[in-house]
Order: sequence, then structure tokens, then C-alpha cells
Amino acid sequence: MNTNTEINQDNQLTETEQTDSEIKNLSPSATTNDIPEFGWSSYAERINGRFAMIGLIAVLLIEALSKISFLEWAGILSK
Repeated sequence: MNTNTEINQDNQLTETEQTDSEIKNLSPSATTNDIPEFGWSSYAERINGRFAMIGLIAVLLIEALSKISFLEWAGILSK
């Protein structure tokens, strides 16, 4: 009787492991389990933050390479 119970529990564990691995294979991203969606979602906020960081680095590189501030380079401020 114990062996049947143990076999059933082992089968349930492997079924659970298979469904977990199937879910992982269907995940939309390599870095998060969030599903891409429109509106105020954690996925959208994460993507917006990453693009903001890329933009900031771009501005800093422009200032470093041109030796003038970004506002002067963009024509917003004049000397």
C-alpha cells in the first residue's frame, strides 16, 4: 500500500515539474516572467526605465565627445 502511495506521489511530482518546465518554455522574456501588455504594468515600466537609462548614457556620451553641454549642442541654450 505504501508503494502505491509513493508511486502516485512521484507521478504527481513529475507532472508538476513538467508543467513548470512547460510554463518556463513559454515565458515571453529571458529576464522576466511578466507578459508584455499595454498600460500601467510592471513590464511597461521596466522597459521605459531601460530606455531612459539608454537615453541618459547617450546624452552623457554626446557631452563627453563634443565637450559642450547637451543643451547647447541641441540648440536650446546659446552662449
